[in-house]
Amino acid sequence: MAVTVLLVDDEPLVRAGLRAILEAEPDLTVVGEAADGAAVIPLVRRLRPDVVAMDVRMPLLDGIEATRAVLRTVEAPPRILVVTTFEKDEYVYEALRAGADGFLLKRARPTEIVHAVRLVAEGESLLFPASVRQLAAEYGDGGGNHAARAALERARLTEREAEVLRLMTRGLSNTEIAARLVVGTETVKTHVSSVLAKLGARDRTQAVIAAYESGFVSPG
Repeated sequence: MAVTVLLVDDEPLVRAGLRAILEAEPDLTVVGEAADGAAVIPLVRRLRPDVVAMDVRMPLLDGIEATRAVLRTVEAPPRILVVTTFEKDEYVYEALRAGADGFLLKRARPTEIVHAVRLVAEGESLLFPASVRQLAAEYGDGGGNHAARAALERARLTEREAEVLRLMTRGLSNTEIAARLVVGTETVKTHVSSVLAKLGARDRTQAVIAAYESGFVSPG
C-alpha cells in the first residue's frame, strides 16, 4: 500500500517541488496540500494521511503549534515530518519536543526526501540521529530537565530495556539492535514497545529526546 502524504508549507514552489519528488515514487502519494498550519487538523481528519510534511515556520500557525494541535486533538494521528531551511534551528528542536517524528531540510536531495518520508512512515529507525543529537546538545537542557528525569525514574527500565534505549539514541533500527544484542527482531520490537510505553513516548524520536533531556545519555 502507498504511503499517503499531506504537504503543509506557505511557499507554493516548495509544495510543488515536494509533490513532484514524492509522486515520482510508486509507493508514495500526495493526498493534499495546505499553506498554513491552521488548516492541518481538518485536512488530517478528512484525508487521514500517513505522514504530514510540515514547514516549521508559517505565518498564522507554525509547525510547532500545528504539531501539538494534531497530536492533542486527532485520534490515531499521522507521523509528522518537519520541513525546515536550517538544520541547527531551535524551532526544529521544539517541534521534535512537541511530538514531531523527524525533520527534513528543504535543500535535501530528492533521494533523501523520499528516504525520510519512508523512514518516518515505518517508524522503526531514528531519522538523522547525529543531527538530533546536535540539536539536543545545543538546545536541550543538558540532562537538567527535571520532568524528563522524573519520568525516566518512574519508568523503571530493565537493564535490557535501558540497553535498547541507548542503541535507539544512536539511530539503530530494530534489525540492527537485534544483531548487536544477538536476539530476534521480534524480541527487540517487544523491548522497544515497552520502553515507549514506560516513558509515555509516542515514538522513538520522543524516547530519544527524553533520554537526552533526562541525562540518561549525553548528546555530547
